[in-house]
Amino acid sequence: MTASGCVVVHGEREVLPATTKAEAAKALEQFTDAYNAADKAYDSSLDAAHVTGALGAIDAARLKAGKTTSPGGNTTHTPLKLSDVTYTIPKKAGWPRWFVADAAGNKGGTARWLLVFTRNGLNEPFQVAYLTLVAQGKVPEFKKDADGWAEAVPANSTDLAAAPEDLSKSYTDYLKSGGDLFADGSQTSVWRAGRAKDATRPGLATQYIDEPLTNDAYAPLALRTADGGALVFFATHHYVKQTAHVGTTIPSPGEAALALTKGEIKQSLTMEFVSNEVALDPAKGAGGGKVTVLGRIQGLTAAEGS
Repeated sequence: MTASGCVVVHGEREVLPATTKAEAAKALEQFTDAYNAADKAYDSSLDAAHVTGALGAIDAARLKAGKTTSPGGNTTHTPLKLSDVTYTIPKKAGWPRWFVADAAGNKGGTARWLLVFTRNGLNEPFQVAYLTLVAQGKVPEFKKDADGWAEAVPANSTDLAAAPEDLSKSYTDYLKSGGDLFADGSQTSVWRAGRAKDATRPGLATQYIDEPLTNDAYAPLALRTADGGALVFFATHHYVKQTAHVGTTIPSPGEAALALTKGEIKQSLTMEFVSNEVALDPAKGAGGGKVTVLGRIQGLTAAEGS
């Protein structure tokens, strides 16, 4: 059987708020309960229904490593508590529908916890795809309509310094070769300088490969800010390969990393990371036109020795 024309995958075309504030608060409560249960038991099955994308990959690997090194559970578990929560809910058509929770946490010092909840259908639960920490006072003001709903920025938007769908590749290109799109900071120029310094050390060479990560649950999500720019959440994929010179050995990566390592570490160790970032993407032509990376959380997801 053949068909022609356009196939509507998600069906809904009406512009609607992603959820209600009451439903958003319930989703945050359910996530926090599941996250704490999983962390206490080191059991990823306990929060698998509440995480996806970059956070899902980072969280699952962390719990796997924890279970291997401490089969009885997390003896240092301290429940995550989130308070002073602000919900920013965009009004948009189609799926996925998503919202951002901005909260104070009992971990991470004074930084604000930004959690992006997303789902692909009314019968699916909200899952956290992105989790980043941003310094207090650095979360921007968002554009809101008369009813308090925010504006989602299309991934292919051309009115910003960089389209949200391009940020992952632009960032990995920057890490490799530099450039002037990103403002200097701890997650840009300082990180590049640190990696350059670590690339060649006595007895050890380190290589870096950075790849964009944009498919499915890793797709970027962007909110319009009050100044016409956007706050963009995106993900990246990184490999770090350490090679020991003849007569030397690879430094121990630690128990957690060894728990995720396949093969025997003889002369080299290749580590795989997933990272999620949040960045301020200014309106095209505004200010200096540079993208500012406000926060980044990275997690080791696999490793291989040889």
